[in-house]
Amino acid sequence: MSGNKSNSQKTEGHRKRLREKFMISGLTGFHDYEVIELLLTLATPRKDCKDTAKLALKRFKTLPGVFEATPRELCEIDGIGPKNLFGIKLIKAVAERYLEKRLINKNPLNNSKEVFDYLYHSMRDKSRECFKVIFLDVKNKIIAVETLFQGTLTSSAVYPREVLTAALEHHAAALIFAHNHPSGEPKPSSDDIYITRQLFFACMMMGITVHEHLVIGNNDYFSFADQGLITRMKREYELQMK
Repeated sequence: MSGNKSNSQKTEGHRKRLREKFMISGLTGFHDYEVIELLLTLATPRKDCKDTAKLALKRFKTLPGVFEATPRELCEIDGIGPKNLFGIKLIKAVAERYLEKRLINKNPLNNSKEVFDYLYHSMRDKSRECFKVIFLDVKNKIIAVETLFQGTLTSSAVYPREVLTAALEHHAAALIFAHNHPSGEPKPSSDDIYITRQLFFACMMMGITVHEHLVIGNNDYFSFADQGLITRMKREYELQMK
């Protein structure tokens, strides 16, 4: 009994130190497994969570990898059950909502880092391609951010009609497109370029400006605007309209 009590006291002392460290300096100085451990302690009253956190990190390689793992995959880790699962998924959703809300009513052309921070956090480690649209008003302030399509990005998966419908519903004057590459390589495919051109022309026909299309990789991105592709599409459109 005394041994069990001693172990319990050690566990509680370790948790207390982790929590105090977080309250003083946030996550500065924390290892990724300690972040996971801290999350697991919220739904695990007395059990030591360090080994479970290390197992999760070993299985999923990175902290974002743990957050992106499916419920079934997470529950395969010894020590992670439904209560822990809820906490992990909740914290990820809260972080995404927080970053998204910070963007509303800001001009992404002047606050590009916050836009990139949000896109990286919400898209870079997903196992499927996701196509997001950032809707802007006439002053280029963000009205809303939506994921319109999921799956492989092909001409049959992204429909200009649905993009335009969503833009009109939001009364958007301009758009920014973004999608991720699960491979981690942000270089656009020929399909990416073809679809962007289709979307660009359809939006221009409706008087809606397309500022950008970002392809998100692991720790990098490709900008259609920076690489001159948006300008080239604009020239092509203007030539066709003559």
